[in-house]
Amino acid sequence: MASFTYTARTASGDLKSATIEAASKDDAVAQLKKLRMNVVKVEEASKTPSKTKGSISMRDIVIFTRQFSTMINSGLPLVQALDILSKQSENPVLQNVTRQVVFDVESGHTVADALAKHPNAFTELYVNMVAAGEAGGILDTILMRLATFMEKNDALVRKVKGAMIYPGVIMGVAGAAITVLLIFVIPTFESMFASVGLALPLPTRIVIGLSNFLQGYWWALLLGGFLAFQSLKRYYATSDGQLKIDGMLLKAPVLGDVLRKSAVSRFTRTLGTLISSGVSILDGLEITAKTAGNRVVSDAILASRTSIAGGDTISAPLSKSGVFPPMVISMIAVGEQTGGLDEMLSKIADFYDEEVDAAVSGLLSLLEPMMIVFLGVVVGGMVVAMYLPIFDMINAVQ
Repeated sequence: MASFTYTARTASGDLKSATIEAASKDDAVAQLKKLRMNVVKVEEASKTPSKTKGSISMRDIVIFTRQFSTMINSGLPLVQALDILSKQSENPVLQNVTRQVVFDVESGHTVADALAKHPNAFTELYVNMVAAGEAGGILDTILMRLATFMEKNDALVRKVKGAMIYPGVIMGVAGAAITVLLIFVIPTFESMFASVGLALPLPTRIVIGLSNFLQGYWWALLLGGFLAFQSLKRYYATSDGQLKIDGMLLKAPVLGDVLRKSAVSRFTRTLGTLISSGVSILDGLEITAKTAGNRVVSDAILASRTSIAGGDTISAPLSKSGVFPPMVISMIAVGEQTGGLDEMLSKIADFYDEEVDAAVSGLLSLLEPMMIVFLGVVVGGMVVAMYLPIFDMINAVQ
């Protein structure tokens, strides 16, 4: 006897899912028919999809969404389209997730409910938009909007992260070079100077002191760095810490401008996509607040949601927050008055995508000379400090 998981409708029309013992699948179906049940699905229990741990990239979800939209628009049934997607996805985790979604849809769940069971793959925004598409009968259109939205949002995130990679790599290489000089090169000069017995100038003594400290207490530096990182991480996990650190980041020179503009772009594009897809403005604001990426921006969005629930406008609390530029507030206010809020939000997002590009370019153009000056001062200063006693030795010989 084997166990079979089945989904069937009872005589009263209720959908029931349970497990039955039978010699074969046909025997299980026969047993269910004897109970006057209309069989929807019967599957051996061991073959029921199980959850798989792993990561699913944004690119995987975008491809999945576009292909799903195309197949639905072509007239393929939901289950067949999902089954095809589960077989052709290159990501094994997404394949397994899709098989679970197929199983749930065949069991009578909506696509949105089936997707909601996999938050590691499908965000709350994704699920709500799919639910709106199912309710309005425009699932293919909604899926295409979702794919476009995710592509633009992913491009925005990559722009900001990309701006941090270059200076991060340069500073990493500089740190490694300075460490090598202090640990391996400076001790050689120290031995040479000690054999001569000359009085060393202050810059040389400072560099040699740093070298000795690094050689003797490198573990303390690593431990201190680790403890500082963990402390900052724990502080950021608190509500007050997150608010203060996010606020400081927004006020930082140059970098704050990049983060502010990217936050405005993400907020307006997300909310505009949700509203145009049929999601209510209150639900849209709540979802957008969760995806803001910055606590200050999130609080401002939630305040606007409270304002809307109380019968006021979105623009008033956004203006009070001080996060959003006056132009954005004015355009949102016009959109509310004219009834074209979703279209106005999309225009703001397109504009700020270009603004983020300009801000990232400005950040890089400022960081490059700063890093060159920093490297010149630090490395050049160490070299000069080591050569000062040599000049004194030459003068003494002469």
